[in-house]
Amino acid sequence: MKFIETKDAPKAIGPYSQAIEANGLVYTSGQIALMPDGSMETRSVEHQTHQVMKNLFYVLEAAGAHFNDVIKTTIYLADMNDFETVNHVYSHYFGTHKPARSTVAVRTLPKNALVEIDCIALAGADYNF
Repeated sequence: MKFIETKDAPKAIGPYSQAIEANGLVYTSGQIALMPDGSMETRSVEHQTHQVMKNLFYVLEAAGAHFNDVIKTTIYLADMNDFETVNHVYSHYFGTHKPARSTVAVRTLPKNALVEIDCIALAGADYNF
């Protein structure tokens, strides 16, 4: 098991890691709209989702993975009415790659975030660009 950490994404706000690599997979912790300096993006669910995706990008990158390596995501929404907006931003980052996904509404999220996303990805995929 390898613990993944990057300064390009916010530090964990509790007793957990940004991600863990184990048995060829990367498991990210849920990312909310914290910026690397620890401040919170609060403008809108659209802005928050962009920050969440940036955080996931940098955590995956630290593990040697990319969005095209993602197998499964889970999206947690404070309000299911934000589904379409979050989906639009999410699809911008994944493009034609479509990992399996669950989306659930929750009562509250840490720091009163509007969206949280975690993912599972293949570790260290070999790219031939």
